[in-house]
Amino acid sequence: MPWTSERLPVPDLKAGEVVYVTRAASIQFMRPITFRVIKMLDWPTYDGWAWLDGYEVNRRGDAVARRTIFVQPAELRRLSAGLARRARAPPSPTPRLGRAG
Repeated sequence: MPWTSERLPVPDLKAGEVVYVTRAASIQFMRPITFRVIKMLDWPTYDGWAWLDGYEVNRRGDAVARRTIFVQPAELRRLSAGLARRARAPPSPTPRLGRAG
């Protein structure tokens, strides 16, 4: 999974941003996930932690599950611009096959 090692300060998280969530961000992520942020929730929590609402996305960038996750935003990794764009792109239309006459 291509990603940069750029750490994200809490206020830098924006709607639509795609991040890679690993165990460093929260112990619950033994298996890392790719996550598209909808919003940072304004719920009370510990210093350095945040609740994020968004979608887990697969390798093609398709949303596979809506999730609310509890993480340390400073440990999230922003994905490369190409993958982030692909994760937000709408699916391509499937061409219809015509019937032979």
